Amino acid sequence: MDYKVLAQQTAQEILGYSQDTSGWKVVKSSKKITVSSKASKKFLGNLYRVEGIISESTSKLADFLYKPEIRITWDKSLKEYTLIHKIDSDTFICHVVTQSFAMGSISSRDFINMVYFKRYDGNVNVISSISVDFPGFPPSSHYIRGYNHASGFVCSPLNDNPAKSKLVMFVQTEMKGKLSPSIIEATMPSNLVTLILNAKDGIKTYKGPPERGYNRNNQSLHKKK
Repeated sequence: MDYKVLAQQTAQEILGYSQDTSGWKVVKSSKKITVSSKASKKFLGNLYRVEGIISESTSKLADFLYKPEIRITWDKSLKEYTLIHKIDSDTFICHVVTQSFAMGSISSRDFINMVYFKRYDGNVNVISSISVDFPGFPPSSHYIRGYNHASGFVCSPLNDNPAKSKLVMFVQTEMKGKLSPSIIEATMPSNLVTLILNAKDGIKTYKGPPERGYNRNNQSLHKKK
């Protein structure tokens, strides 16, 4: 498998979702966070869109969302987030284990995800994720192996206040197992709101140097793909 080609295609797909304004239905709005959904074209489930404003610059927010050693410190939906293979400075494969949720009715899942960072014109940062097969990490008896179709974050500066960022998250997760779709649809919107709230809380205490993240990401623009 050419992981890099798949990573670039997934980033472009996430950017396309962010520019798609048709067919979305608002399913939850809470604490200035909006969750919308529509039928996924990838599987018999929903593609979710989550929007909120984060009081942080886009460059610093992108590093905060992208790096696994930082993500595990604030994302309370995760039990484990382990980097298992680095493809290049912008692309890696990780093993993710989620917490159980919906009062235990949805047990922990594990995923093998490829994560990729790309900056587009206008300081729009896309952090894309898609599940892949990776040698040495087959499904185990400990967890149900889920599958993330093209998912990720789009971070962009607010036009009237570049010190703040608009964050749009896309999620289309195939939980596998024997779950009723109605359980997922009933619980997913609240969990997605909570994830953004956790990100808002986490970024307040994140002390990573924004210049380092900016320079790394900016250099990636000039690298031949």
